Amino acid sequence: MGKIVMIAAIGKNNALGKDNDLIWHLPDDFKRFKQLTTGHKIIMGRKTFESFPKPLPNRTHIIITRDHNYSLDLPSCIVVHSIDEALNLVQDDPISYIIGGGEIYDLGMPHADVLEITKVHESFDADAHFPEIDKKVWKLIKEEFHSSDERHNYNFTYLTYQRRNI
Repeated sequence: MGKIVMIAAIGKNNALGKDNDLIWHLPDDFKRFKQLTTGHKIIMGRKTFESFPKPLPNRTHIIITRDHNYSLDLPSCIVVHSIDEALNLVQDDPISYIIGGGEIYDLGMPHADVLEITKVHESFDADAHFPEIDKKVWKLIKEEFHSSDERHNYNFTYLTYQRRNI
């Protein structure tokens, strides 16, 4: 099994989004997401997939849905019905990403090896949240602060966590 990385931008209160949309606009975070995930398989829930205007280029989309009638006729998209099915499709890849939403992060947390978190230094009203990061399970190995500027309304920090060998 390759490395499973969960990647997310979250508010101070673990907010992910509201009404199937992001709450903030951080161009540098989008750039980082693209740089990390391009060329890899990305696992997501149906609602996250449907929030994109079109499939993200140069990535294989593995979309989890409970709806057994849901299908897509897009070459870069595979529909599955469980986190286990999704993980089976990436077991031979050196690295794969779980990109959300909230329910998929909950399901993916026990399987993840690394968390790539963009912590937005603000609390937000949200209807989707990232699971609590248990410091007994996860060790912070990298931290990079970015202050707000003309393109970014909020301070944010890139945090990389690695699963501890317990």
